[in-house]
Amino acid sequence: MTITSETAATPGVPADALRKALTSQIRPSRPNPLTAVRVSAWRTMRKMKHYGVAVLFDVTLMPIVFLLTFTYLFGGAFAGSTKEYLQYFLPGVLVQTVVMPTVYTGTALNMDITRGIYDRFRTLPFWQPATIVGSILGDIFRYVLALTTTMAVGLALGFRPDGGVGGVLAAMLLLLVFAVSVSWIFAALGVVAKAPETVSGSSMLVMFPLVFTSNIFVRPETMPGWMEAIVNANPVSRAATAVRGLVHGDASGTDIGWVLLACGVITLIFAPLTMHLYRAKSRV
Repeated sequence: MTITSETAATPGVPADALRKALTSQIRPSRPNPLTAVRVSAWRTMRKMKHYGVAVLFDVTLMPIVFLLTFTYLFGGAFAGSTKEYLQYFLPGVLVQTVVMPTVYTGTALNMDITRGIYDRFRTLPFWQPATIVGSILGDIFRYVLALTTTMAVGLALGFRPDGGVGGVLAAMLLLLVFAVSVSWIFAALGVVAKAPETVSGSSMLVMFPLVFTSNIFVRPETMPGWMEAIVNANPVSRAATAVRGLVHGDASGTDIGWVLLACGVITLIFAPLTMHLYRAKSRV
């Protein structure tokens, strides 16, 4: 701030005293990108407590409802016994548990944009993409909570992972990578959508077919040939197959590699696209 003659002439405020007060402390340095991402991720996690029951239902209760319903209503018909079906179905539910909530990443992002919060962020001197990157990484807490709760319920129902604790942790880590990559798709939609309802409505039109035309619920070999081909090509099916292998201790490097490849391709396409759309929106 420059001390002008008008400032110096202010009654009761000597120019030297005013200058000293304004320069007595060191100006804070601009936060680096890592710090900006960390703060944004922390903000995303703190926002979850304001959603209360809604987050609890989506993250924990909904997977449990699917697990109980399909296991005890359809398990006998699908696999001959509920116990055998649970061994097949639970790894698939873990995939569904993290894939479905990725829609809310785009919804929450769009809510912040439409409410003008990101307009305020653009006036601050920090790495601007941190707001989106932090928002996506902050949702990892939601995924971890959902996976842990679903696995705990599955163990209580009688699920036994032959791959042990290491296999379960490896499967969860793979699912977190998969969920983060899928989140970029809905983040891009959240940037361009006019309202949060648009994000959730249009996303579910895509998400439900992807989930239900996969091998999460039934084995593909029981389907007609043309449907089996579609199911096997579904990236959700690839993720479910890899998770089953890790959890049961017979994972294939090819299955895991396909999932990681899909994660890389999705991220390479939609992460730059999301940033481009966000920068273009900021110039409007």
